[in-house]
Amino acid sequence: MVYILFDMKLGKRITLRDFEKIVLRKEPIEIPSESWENVKRANKILKTFLKGGKPYYGINTGFGKLANTSIKKEEINKLQQNLILSHASGVGNDLPLEVVKGAMLLRLLCFIKGRSGVREEVPKMLYLMLKKGLIPAVPEKGSVGASGDLAPSAHLALVLLGKGFAYLEGKRISGSKALRKSGLKPIKLEAKEGLSLINGTQFMTSIAALSLIRIKKIIEYADYIATASIECIGGRREPFQPEIHRVRPYRGQINSAHNILNLLKKSKMEKNQRVQDPYSFRCSPQVHGAIRDVISFCSEIVEIEMNSVTDNPLLFEDKVLSGGNFHGEPVAFAIDFMKIALTELSSISERRTAHLMDSEITNLPNFLTDNPGINSGYMIPHTTSASLVSRNKTLSTPSVIDSIPTSLNQEDHVSMGMNGALSLLEVTLNTSYVIAIELIAATQGLRMKGLDKLSPPLRKFLKPILDTVPPYTKDREHYRDIEGVKDLILEGTL
Repeated sequence: MVYILFDMKLGKRITLRDFEKIVLRKEPIEIPSESWENVKRANKILKTFLKGGKPYYGINTGFGKLANTSIKKEEINKLQQNLILSHASGVGNDLPLEVVKGAMLLRLLCFIKGRSGVREEVPKMLYLMLKKGLIPAVPEKGSVGASGDLAPSAHLALVLLGKGFAYLEGKRISGSKALRKSGLKPIKLEAKEGLSLINGTQFMTSIAALSLIRIKKIIEYADYIATASIECIGGRREPFQPEIHRVRPYRGQINSAHNILNLLKKSKMEKNQRVQDPYSFRCSPQVHGAIRDVISFCSEIVEIEMNSVTDNPLLFEDKVLSGGNFHGEPVAFAIDFMKIALTELSSISERRTAHLMDSEITNLPNFLTDNPGINSGYMIPHTTSASLVSRNKTLSTPSVIDSIPTSLNQEDHVSMGMNGALSLLEVTLNTSYVIAIELIAATQGLRMKGLDKLSPPLRKFLKPILDTVPPYTKDREHYRDIEGVKDLILEGTL
């Protein structure tokens, strides 16, 4: 299937599902001719304004605090080249390639809407690089989230100039060599093109989108995993009855309660005699549901950002307008909200795992192992879970509440959205490990109680886990099981 990236006639928007297909499943893209016409039209408008001789920010003036510095006509192109070179100041490990690919896609989408004024050669180079699998090497640290992701975007742009480094066929090579091997030639930047390549929120938005794709799988599985734990302790059914949730009608809560109750139907598992189960079991719909609602809200924000023009200045038919669409505040808020929601998911999961270790709750041996003492069972996987949840809590301090002025106080309030995004990557991974550990522990307990007593849908859900994780009869290494189940969760194959 070829994905039509943007079609003005159809009013087409890119969705998270589209983003997943293109970036992760590597579906090819096609750009309709009308979009290229948008680019050409905007470039003509830009050239018309330049002939007038008026100062336009970043086009024939300096940048940031140097906005009032005029640039001679013969130095306009050099200005754009220098901008990329000076802003390529990132440090740290290279970002995951899917993050950079996603940022390239979003930058391309921004350009073909025809508000940036770049020549056709610039988006066409991005398009060809995506098509040939040529992905720039981009250091992860250095962006404050306004004027967008400047440093990461500059490292991306370096490769278009035949500089920097890139990944091609799995190897990290120089940008010039990567272009040459791909049959591409470096481009020389003209008016506004350097600025257009780095102004924007594409990197933090790419991370937010990729994280949401994974988080949606995690939260969908969370109801199944909680149900497995509820069965493991012989949990009560009353907390999931629809009457309770109708009188507090949050959509996410209703959905989670419905999922859990359906999975408990036709179960033959013996019920415990407790009047009430601990909150982490009984309140699963309320907590999971609230997280679901957060993710729905954040998905809407991120999809708006994916389809927005975050360049500056912007070209319209009769004017050039300089504003602040590059400010990452909306995405930064969504990113921080996702971190908090995921940390809560990992926290309630760890609590259920802790209860699964306790014979008084499960009526099974402590730590879900025969001969506890000589065998430690699932003692330390739970410790790993506790460690990861603590780490999540540290990472979930909102990044957006911090702001350090830059560019001699011209850029005096920034979003720090990229810092939040980098934390979100880790929180998402940590949470996938935490719920994998709960799932492994619950599966062990259910093996000990009798899998034949479970409802058919829950048995079906657990089958890949049963195939991946052998029964735990004596102590062995846990890390392979944890990695294997984490992969099943993030790949969405359960």
